[in-house]
Amino acid sequence: MELQKIVDALGGKFPGAVLKHGVNNGVFEITVSADSFHEVMKTLHGNKNLAFDMLADIVGIDRMPKTPRFDVCYILLSTKDFTRLMVRLAAEEDKDVPSVSDIWHSADWAEREVFDLMGIRFSNHPDLRRILTWENFEGHPLRKDFPLQGKDFDKPFDPTIIKDYC
Repeated sequence: MELQKIVDALGGKFPGAVLKHGVNNGVFEITVSADSFHEVMKTLHGNKNLAFDMLADIVGIDRMPKTPRFDVCYILLSTKDFTRLMVRLAAEEDKDVPSVSDIWHSADWAEREVFDLMGIRFSNHPDLRRILTWENFEGHPLRKDFPLQGKDFDKPFDPTIIKDYC
């Protein structure tokens, strides 16, 4: 599949939705506007000519001090012809990103991981809670402003505060 075919298919249905497109290290990449993001993702999955039927991963990128602060990257695969596509969405720090767990069920835990480690919230997620850190954990460890040695590095380790989560 060609990148231009993907861009044309989306541009015909959602004018102005694809903000940028290109090839990055051999992988097709598009940047999508927040307004039409969820509908674009539905089309990428449901359109028989595109058929990106597998969500391989979701990655959060902290671009601090730039605005918007985050990029959320969705790595899609078409098992029909093994085309890979990275869909990039710019996300503000205090605004929710629409969940795609209703389109790809594998997004459920990947979105929880991005929420836990980066603090990016996903609207309409069926179970948005921490997945790698415990429930009362303060902060998001993969943000650039998180202390390198952790928040409590100067205090002795207390296993009783996490015993319920192990």
